[in-house]
Amino acid sequence: MPRAIRLRRFSLITGALIVSACLFSSVRTHPPLGHYADSPQFAGGRFRNPLPRPALGFWKTLRLIRDSLWNKPADAVPAVAPPVLALTAQQLAQAPDHSLFRLGHSTLLVKLRGGWWITDPVFAERASPVQWAGPKRFHAPPIALDELPPLRGVILSHDHFDHLDASTVRRLADTAGVFLAPLGVGDRLIAWGVDPAKVRQFDWWQGTTIDGVRFIATPAQHFSGRGLFDGDKTLWASWTILDEPDSDRAPGGASLRLFFSGDTGYFDGFKEIGRRYGPFDVTMLETGAYDANWPFVHMQPEQTVQAHLDLRGRWLLPIHNGTFDLAMHPWTEPFERVAALAAEQGVALTTPRMGERLDLRAPQAMTPWWRDAGEPIAAEAAVQRTVAL
Repeated sequence: MPRAIRLRRFSLITGALIVSACLFSSVRTHPPLGHYADSPQFAGGRFRNPLPRPALGFWKTLRLIRDSLWNKPADAVPAVAPPVLALTAQQLAQAPDHSLFRLGHSTLLVKLRGGWWITDPVFAERASPVQWAGPKRFHAPPIALDELPPLRGVILSHDHFDHLDASTVRRLADTAGVFLAPLGVGDRLIAWGVDPAKVRQFDWWQGTTIDGVRFIATPAQHFSGRGLFDGDKTLWASWTILDEPDSDRAPGGASLRLFFSGDTGYFDGFKEIGRRYGPFDVTMLETGAYDANWPFVHMQPEQTVQAHLDLRGRWLLPIHNGTFDLAMHPWTEPFERVAALAAEQGVALTTPRMGERLDLRAPQAMTPWWRDAGEPIAAEAAVQRTVAL
């Protein structure tokens, strides 16, 4: 039997097994629904966007699966591992306040008022319900999970596998101080063994203040679910983070305003968030895993730049790229497109390497690291390109 046919058959079998694993995992981790009834975003047993998400349809979905399995561009995965700056516990211990380290995809490590916060931590080898198949990392995290400093908190945007990694959450359950999550996602954490006293979950425009830093769950346009039958039964959110001066800070201390998008399509909500909480010093906006077939849930680079302008951002940090193969575009395309657009529109862009420190008080432009060579990575067949997250 020709090798190509064997690969295609194996791909179909692998995809079917992953779908089965998704179904199994959704049955085991289904969160309770009764206490969400007061949310304006909740109706008919599911959360929803202000504007309904267009359905792909059966045949279009099949075509997308076919293209994902067999019609990917050759450069959707890098031929060599992207450059990563290894981090040590000592380096992090010496890092000043308002340091940011990008660890991969949408995982950001940020130091605020002496405490470390991490967004959407994913340290697994694959963004998948199983670790023997599914989208595999292009690079190792700059620091091992066990070497992270004690975390003041974990900030979660939604429950997709490339943002909510059960194995990582379970390992952080004892060491992280608090978990901030949208409605329903907190219930998943509790089901996985996180102490309920550590879990705080919020609807849009709700939030909390911890150690003088204000966290607000702000709207996003996306969807949720980890299996076939739990779609939209947990909420998705972006996060506004406000570290503002007060009496316990040094005189003349300036405020720091950050925006973390999670996953989202472009929508009018960016303007409202910008009106309420802007201008933002740094916007951390998704720029990757986009496609013309799903603009409602992932922004094109042009929309990322527009969202940054709507938010009244000063510096743009593109995230949701450079770690996993989750779409049909070349893996470097998000960087190249957003860089060109930012230059055209006079937007200040910062693109730190994985593991490179960014001073949130004084961001700066970085070198185009995605064009650099690294160590060769093992070539993998199309079997790794399976279900969309």
